[in-house]
Amino acid sequence: MVKVLPGGLDAVVTEGGENFSVGQRQLFCLARAFVRKSSILIMDEATASIDMATENILQKVVMTSFADRTVVTIAHRVSSILDAHLVLVLSDGVVAEYDSAANLLLKEGGVFATLVKSNK
Repeated sequence: MVKVLPGGLDAVVTEGGENFSVGQRQLFCLARAFVRKSSILIMDEATASIDMATENILQKVVMTSFADRTVVTIAHRVSSILDAHLVLVLSDGVVAEYDSAANLLLKEGGVFATLVKSNK
């Protein structure tokens, strides 16, 4: 789970937020996008530095709070994109597959299906 700094709202924030973990800084960025009502949200490895419980919460927040916005998620952690409307799979810098996650999972021997099976 995300750690809370001692001092609460009175905690000192160092230049660039260096006294926050990478995961905490990622959550701040998501909160900023939510408050700004950004129409496009790009999440590049946004869940790489947070634990699975926090990732599950983050995914629910993104699905509900950004439901009317475009969300582009770049991830190596397959669980981050299983609920995506569309998935684009790159292999050696070339588009290997592009479809809904559900359809890609049905593709026997497909790159995405293989990735999901190997990460279980």
